[in-house]
Amino acid sequence: MSHVLSTYARFPVTLVRGEGTRVWDDHDKSYLDFCTGIAVCSLGHCHPRLVETIRAQAGTLMHVSNLYSTRQQEELAQVIVEDHVKLPGKVFFANSGAEANDGLIKSARKFGHARPQADGSPRYEVLSFTKSFHGRTLGGINATGQDKVKEGFDPMLPGFRHLPFNDLAALEAAIAPETAAILLEPVQGEGGVNVATPEFLRGVAALCKKHDLLLMLDEVQTGYGRCGQAMAWRQIAPEIQPDAISWAKGMGGGFPIGAFWLSDRSIDASGKELSSLMGPGTHGTTYGGNPLACASSLAVLAEIAEKDLNANALKQEERIRETIASWNLPVITEVRGIGLLLGVGLDVSKFEVPAGKLPAGFVCGKLLEAGLLVPPAGPETIRLLPPLNVSDEEIDEALAIFKSVLVAL
Repeated sequence: MSHVLSTYARFPVTLVRGEGTRVWDDHDKSYLDFCTGIAVCSLGHCHPRLVETIRAQAGTLMHVSNLYSTRQQEELAQVIVEDHVKLPGKVFFANSGAEANDGLIKSARKFGHARPQADGSPRYEVLSFTKSFHGRTLGGINATGQDKVKEGFDPMLPGFRHLPFNDLAALEAAIAPETAAILLEPVQGEGGVNVATPEFLRGVAALCKKHDLLLMLDEVQTGYGRCGQAMAWRQIAPEIQPDAISWAKGMGGGFPIGAFWLSDRSIDASGKELSSLMGPGTHGTTYGGNPLACASSLAVLAEIAEKDLNANALKQEERIRETIASWNLPVITEVRGIGLLLGVGLDVSKFEVPAGKLPAGFVCGKLLEAGLLVPPAGPETIRLLPPLNVSDEEIDEALAIFKSVLVAL
């Protein structure tokens, strides 16, 4: 009997160790890991650089209160702002993507107080999109455009509405006097791997400027090389300038860390900066940004940059797309996504699914049996999320397993 809450519908496997792109279960069966903790293990498992960094930092200083500064936190913030975002701003460190997105929501509320409605009442509403996913905190599920994460948690918090993704006209029509911000994922990961079009991202940015709204990007799953650039929005519409960004997952390579960034842009005639709204007492965390987490992230981001793993993500995307297209399998409807955040759509009319199972979850179970770990993304999409340093040979091996399972179905 397990003493762990049954909040996950777990696959029937117990993993005990990993190395690179492979993991082993408690029966010593090996698997290619194209789930990577859901886009977390950017460098694969037990990467020597990350392991040595953790060992060294753990023997020096693991945790101090955020009442004090640490060199690792200051250095990581500088790297993020100067080398990755490349726009003036400030960073807050958290422990997860859900926490980072809660920070964005609080920042939007602060902005709505600083830039109120015409009658002086604060703006508070955050507009997001159907099929989005922004975490499982109360703030996160309210921002998420999927009803399944909200069931049983009524009443919902006020100040959130969800609109059709990539529909600029619907978004413009929905903006109201109380609207303060627009929150979106450049690529919707959990919702089916749906990519924002360049026209949509540009249009959202223009609407934010027109109506004095914050443009907030959720890069929790897409950021730091997963989609071929440090920031996924730059792969889609590089000319836009967001006001706020959230991250987590791959930035720690497996060590828990999250963060959000706020722009230093002026928000009024006095020159007050957006980032200044989140001052002392407005937000906090006990563990976020501790020396061990920040040192781990610095090692991961340095390895990605030095080995140009962004380029490998785009190279492997092209190889995956070409290989899957060459199969000409009717069960595959399309391949969506960017870089190594890819979704393979399934025609569920082409195979039988046991009662009580969702098609994508059923296929993921068959792939696990064959030695490939992948997660679903909605009921009819399989996600491919290998490490950013995955090799040609590992891609070929995984795709051979994938094809064999689909053909058998």
